[in-house]
Amino acid sequence: MDIFQSMKISSSALQAQQIRLNTISSNLANIETTRTPEGGPYRKKSVIFRTVNQPAFDQQLASSLQEGARGVEVARITTDNRPPKTIYDPSHPDADSAGYVAFPDINLLEEIADLMSATRTYEANVTVIKSAKRMALKALDIGK
Repeated sequence: MDIFQSMKISSSALQAQQIRLNTISSNLANIETTRTPEGGPYRKKSVIFRTVNQPAFDQQLASSLQEGARGVEVARITTDNRPPKTIYDPSHPDADSAGYVAFPDINLLEEIADLMSATRTYEANVTVIKSAKRMALKALDIGK
C-alpha cells in the first residue's frame, strides 16, 4: 500500500466520522424535543458504516495485494424504532389527555460515549494523514 492510498482510506474515514459526529450532535440537541414536523417526539438516529466495494474474502485478499485497501463510507442513517418514554406532566403543552408527555428515548451517557468514540476515531485518522504526509516529505528529502 502506498502513502497516498493510506491518505485516501483515512480521508474516507474522516468523512464518515464527520457524519457520525453530526448525527450524535443532532441526537443530543433534540434529547427533549417532544414535537417534530413528522409528528410525535424526535427519534434517535444512528449511522451505519460499510466498507467501500467489499467483495468476498478471496477476492478481497487478491485485490488488496494489487490495489490496496478500500475505505469506509456511510451505508445509511437509521431511525430508532424504540417507543418514546412517557413522563407525567399535565402542564406541558404536548401532554396528552391523560397528562403524559412523550419524550425521545435517548440515553445521554450512550450518546456521550459514542461522541467520545467518534472524536477519537476522527483524531486517529487525522494522525494517520499527518504521518503519511511526514513520510512523503521525508521521501522527498531523501531524493535530494
